[in-house]
Amino acid sequence: MTRLVPLAEARDLPLWRRPVALLFLMAIAMPLSFATWSALLNNFVREAAQFDGSDIGWLHTVREIPGFLAFLVVFVLLVMREQVLALVALALLAVTTAVTAWFPSMGGLLTVTLLSSIGFHYYETVNQSLQLQWLTKERAPQMLGWLLAAASGATLVAYGVIVLTWRAFELSYNSVYLVSGGLTLAIVVYCALAFPQFQSPNPQRKQLVLRRRYWLYYALQFMSGARRQIFVVFAGFMMVERFGFEVDEVTALFLINLVANMALAPLLGRVVHRFGEGRALLVEYAGLMAIFLAYGGIYWFGWGVVLASVLYVLDHIFFALALALKTYFQKIADPGDIAPTAAVAFTINHIAAVFLPFALGYLWLVSPGAVFGLAAAMAGVSFLLALMIPRHPVPGNETIFSARLAAPAE
Repeated sequence: MTRLVPLAEARDLPLWRRPVALLFLMAIAMPLSFATWSALLNNFVREAAQFDGSDIGWLHTVREIPGFLAFLVVFVLLVMREQVLALVALALLAVTTAVTAWFPSMGGLLTVTLLSSIGFHYYETVNQSLQLQWLTKERAPQMLGWLLAAASGATLVAYGVIVLTWRAFELSYNSVYLVSGGLTLAIVVYCALAFPQFQSPNPQRKQLVLRRRYWLYYALQFMSGARRQIFVVFAGFMMVERFGFEVDEVTALFLINLVANMALAPLLGRVVHRFGEGRALLVEYAGLMAIFLAYGGIYWFGWGVVLASVLYVLDHIFFALALALKTYFQKIADPGDIAPTAAVAFTINHIAAVFLPFALGYLWLVSPGAVFGLAAAMAGVSFLLALMIPRHPVPGNETIFSARLAAPAE
């Protein structure tokens, strides 16, 4: 991967060698490892290391440390191009996923999880930057929806294989992790050999960028990370701990999520394009408030497994609207700010993620319903923040207050 091709000239390449094709392949490669790791994790740690709620909280706290340190990506980019870093990070995720089952202890799992998390978070940071640089503002909402659908499709295949073969062939955790990591690594090698390096017309700044006019984007990222972390850590763990879900049952639930995302993600992209980022995020946060309160009701009022499963699926559907946060930033950002701000935003997104899992792990031992009640409150704060997004955000009109503040100077 040595040839540099300006983005404007990439349209002359065959379709399978264009930037969008690379984005789709990476979107497929990442969940083959990460989604498989996630699907097996709760059962694996319970069986192999006898984890309880506090242990799983500590594991996810360690997993989020690289996300908190995502701002260091800016310094890595001094010596490595974004496209190269994305593939190197994906390769690290693939290798560490492949060897996860080799370390069935608290210390071993914490170590391999930390390394895989470096790969995952650094890939996600530069991937978001590449998406916003390579996709036009007009096409971004729809294309992000299609990329999400492609990732869901790849995960659907992985989960489908697990559901159909886990009991039938008495698969082991080790074999599933090895195959999923190996497939991701194979795609990474292909991408490194098949694609040139694409050169954006807007060189990215190689230092940290914090701008006052991006404050609403930063605030929404912070709340998104805190709220999302509660779901990632505890929603799946609840299905295993409270309702006794087996690996294939948890994976089957994930399959339903994926089918819903594949069908709805492109539609949600068009919704964001048609109605605007602010309205889309308001719908997301209102829906999440109701869902988290209902999760709490499972513990407070003894509601059953069917409701829990339905809520789990709805949760994923509403989270898909988070693509609106990406396009909101794309519309208000200076072109050269995208890469460094993506790194800073990932750090902001993971501030709460560093301490919430282990802290709420102890709260979980006392009152699981209170954990979801806290998540509902966070969704409410996000809803209030989203009210400040203007209908047509652009530089200089980042919030509903921007035009008013600028008016006296005109």
